[in-house]
Amino acid sequence: MVREGYFFGLPLLLLGGVAFLLHWYLAATALVLLALFVFSFFRDPERAIPSEPGAIVSPADGRVVVVTEEENAGRPGQRVSIFLAIWNVHVNRAPASGTIVKMEYRPGKFFAAMRERASLENEQNVFTLSTHAGEMVFKQIAGLIAQRVVSWKKQGEQVVRGERIGLVRFGSRVDVWLPKGAEILVKVGENVKGGSSMIARWPANREGEQASRKREKEAESKLTMTGKRA
Repeated sequence: MVREGYFFGLPLLLLGGVAFLLHWYLAATALVLLALFVFSFFRDPERAIPSEPGAIVSPADGRVVVVTEEENAGRPGQRVSIFLAIWNVHVNRAPASGTIVKMEYRPGKFFAAMRERASLENEQNVFTLSTHAGEMVFKQIAGLIAQRVVSWKKQGEQVVRGERIGLVRFGSRVDVWLPKGAEILVKVGENVKGGSSMIARWPANREGEQASRKREKEAESKLTMTGKRA
């Protein structure tokens, strides 16, 4: 569980205990159940990250709601949108290894994340990731209930495929944009798991892919030595 879970869940659990001592059993039960829900919402399970060259993984758990051709800054490509229901894991992960060359927070509205206009009009963090295959874009998008996008990374930082990069609180959406040439592997209606489900294949040249895999192994070794999770 991520630390936000303790921040939101422990006060509810404490209030539930106080209500129980005061014999307010109905309130105590409701508060304890709400605390358990919060702890569940902020769970953070380990995932097996694909090692296949060129693999692009899902940034989040959820259901694919859009696969469409779309231009980005005049470049042709495709967008995959994934809707996170309130019961899904909400920790977001890097879809590929690379450097965050641009990160932009965009304030906005809070339309239901299922709606297409949420991709453009809702509050969001937009990451531009430079990889050995080229630049891709992915977004954390707030929804009707989720009204806070949280990033644990900054512009200029390097990430490895499947690394934890942030979360969106209480229901949301993520978008992944890939340029023309990437092979999309998912269809609308499919359920995916953050960090472990391949949503696309986008191979770099051989030299670039070898460098990328070497960097991933170095990062994994560093995290193992320090005992700190990505």
